[in-house]
Amino acid sequence: MSLYSKSYAFVFLMILSAPVMAIQARVVDNSPEAMEQRLQPPGLPQLHVKEVAAAAAVTAGNGLGLSGEQIYNQFCTICHAAGVAGAPKLGDKAAWKPRVDQGIDTLLQHAIQGINAMPPKGTCAQCSDSDLKATIEYMISK
Repeated sequence: MSLYSKSYAFVFLMILSAPVMAIQARVVDNSPEAMEQRLQPPGLPQLHVKEVAAAAAVTAGNGLGLSGEQIYNQFCTICHAAGVAGAPKLGDKAAWKPRVDQGIDTLLQHAIQGINAMPPKGTCAQCSDSDLKATIEYMISK
């Protein structure tokens, strides 16, 4: 093998290995900000964990912004319209009377913590305490 062909072989190997060496030489920024940016879906605005958490806290504090009737229709009717698993039906005064006699604060605690077959907050995990109270007031008014 001539010196001329050896130099071609060397150049050819260098050209083939250049991308591999570039990848190996690349320094990856593993700071939380850089990782957060790499994890963003393409084409979407850049969201920052702190901003998302702050928005979630504001939403949780303010509730859904729906009326008690709207929350009932969206989240509660599935059980309270048919009396599923002993849930008092909307408008059934006899079923609601012993509950109402316990007071709104007790009803609210039962809604927040769950009672019998009803899970905490029913099916509205994102409801605030004030959302639940408005919904209870709507239900007992019927």
